[in-house]
Amino acid sequence: MKSKWSAKSARDAVRFYSKQGVGEDLALRVYTTRLLGNDPRLVLHGGGNTSVKTAMSDTAGDKVDVLCVKGSGWDMGDIEPPGLPAVRLDAIRKLRRLKKLSDEDMVNAQRGALLDYASPNPSVETLLHAFLPHKFIDHTHSDAVLSVTDQPDGADICRDIYGDRVALVPYIIPGFDLAQSCARIWEKHPDVEGLILLKHGIFTFGENAREAYDRMIDLVTVAEKRLARAKPAKSFSKSRIPSRTASAEDIAPILRGAVAAEAGDDWRRMVMDFRDTPHVMKYVNGRDVARYATTGPVTPDHVIRTKPKPLIVPVPKAGGLPSFAAEVKSVVANYAAGYARYFERNNKKLKTLKTMLDPMPRVILVPGVGLFGLGNSAKDATIAADLAETTARVVADAEELGVYECIPERDIFEIEYWSLEQAKLGKTVEKPLSRHVVAVTGGGSGIGAATAAAFAGQGAEVAVLDRDLRAAEAVGTVIGGIAVKCDVTSAASVDKAFAEICRAFGGLDILVSNAGAAWQGRIGDVDEKTLRESFELNFWGHQRCAQAAVAIMKAQGTGGALLFNTSKQAVNPGPDFGPYGLPKASTLFLSRQYAIDHGADGIRSNAVNADRIRSGLLTGAMITSRSKARGLSEEDYMAGNLLGREVTAGDVAQAFVDLSLAKKTTGAVLTVDGGNIAAALR
Repeated sequence: MKSKWSAKSARDAVRFYSKQGVGEDLALRVYTTRLLGNDPRLVLHGGGNTSVKTAMSDTAGDKVDVLCVKGSGWDMGDIEPPGLPAVRLDAIRKLRRLKKLSDEDMVNAQRGALLDYASPNPSVETLLHAFLPHKFIDHTHSDAVLSVTDQPDGADICRDIYGDRVALVPYIIPGFDLAQSCARIWEKHPDVEGLILLKHGIFTFGENAREAYDRMIDLVTVAEKRLARAKPAKSFSKSRIPSRTASAEDIAPILRGAVAAEAGDDWRRMVMDFRDTPHVMKYVNGRDVARYATTGPVTPDHVIRTKPKPLIVPVPKAGGLPSFAAEVKSVVANYAAGYARYFERNNKKLKTLKTMLDPMPRVILVPGVGLFGLGNSAKDATIAADLAETTARVVADAEELGVYECIPERDIFEIEYWSLEQAKLGKTVEKPLSRHVVAVTGGGSGIGAATAAAFAGQGAEVAVLDRDLRAAEAVGTVIGGIAVKCDVTSAASVDKAFAEICRAFGGLDILVSNAGAAWQGRIGDVDEKTLRESFELNFWGHQRCAQAAVAIMKAQGTGGALLFNTSKQAVNPGPDFGPYGLPKASTLFLSRQYAIDHGADGIRSNAVNADRIRSGLLTGAMITSRSKARGLSEEDYMAGNLLGREVTAGDVAQAFVDLSLAKKTTGAVLTVDGGNIAAALR
């Protein structure tokens, strides 16, 4: 492992933060924390922590000794000074005198010692940092160190490769007891450069930021060099995999549906994230995957994101999706039952009983295909997938060195149901469309862009589809969705786009079929080519996307919603707009046909009938021309409805959202035009 320390960058950090009133110690603490946090071989998703002991002024202006330690909710990779809350050092060091301290009292004492009450909760390992005397302390969950320590003889291996450079600490759950143990062990070995916490991670320390950081890099490198000498693991020799397997996009909806749970009139779904990197494939295809993959987490706090074990499903053979779906249903039921047994046998040993978390997996391994991370959101799914990839690397190296072994089940359970770990997940209230995946065609501008934003605002994971990829990317970046290039007039493009959605999110719950354009001409004069071009986009484009969406929804078995953007032209045709209105009328009835044919599948189909919306169909130039021809101002022309108010793309977007939430409405057409009796359905 190479050091990324730069004297110039360190000076720049000190100079930059000094302008914000931040002292040199804290500025350097931020700098090296980021160096560590941006290396996924050391730290992932909130793991690890750092600290610095310095002096700061309190409210009265008096200088006090403080410990600035990573705060809850902050990631080391992009931490800022507020992410290292200052706690009064003397106040928390007094706790060393105690023999026992509950987690609740520890958190209370740490918050009571904060210099700023508005700061985030200090790390659960704050006392460990405080009880050691060093000025700078770094803690990571280094992949290499874990591969070395996650062994039956991990302590012996560490003694062999490190000698007296480090002291070893047996596994103890983070908190007061671990802090006390580390302090006692350091006092017996005061000349060590760091502490190896067996089956957990590594601490290094120093009197300046660079010393602590360089020691981390050096000690991790020692572990890496030992692993480099190991021989290939027989347990990772490739098992027999059929030459042709089903694709990730074909099996993802099956898996996503299998782990969904009914919840009233809807389903409690999960979002998925697919990975098939070389080390992932080596891991899932290994001969002994059923053993090493179900042993447990490589470092304890992974369990809150990944569950104790992944779900391993059978190899999905090409052309065998129906039998695969049946097998998946069975193994998911077995997994849930196994999790319930795990909970019961560990929960009954506790004085204060816990409530079981949901029993569904957070990682699914698919031999021959790859792995999926699962979560309540795309972010959570990504975290689970990232941790699963890390697990694949760590376990592979551990198996080459010996036999992978983690902490015992009782300790895994303790950390999974530990209130201080669960607090890391946050207590957010889910929005109405959380856990839902939405695709919006023509999402790069106008109504489509507004609709994508509206669904994202309700918690949905949104795929912005547009033939203009840059436009889709611009919208996706703003709303936190993904951009997918899609020309709805091309069957191949549609198939590719929906496959990409399945690989990114695991499936689809709501389609907003919005892409369209307006062709004009007197119907008796218009040429066949114009009509065919309009039908290709304004009817067949909707049909292609709806068919692709329905196939995914049926594979999931959790219903879904099709939402079509029709038009006033579908029911109230205007002069010279036949080439546009005819396919739009067909699309309106297409919507109702889907309601009829797929209601039994739990798939709802509705349409929105809008008029006079500023968009690519009704441009500024067109508005100017039409209002002038009618002798109206542009404002009066756009507000030419019963309410006398302009209807916006946002209003149409809200109508789509409302229909998606109307769980018992299908076959409906919702008019959004400010009131136009001539366009009312009758």
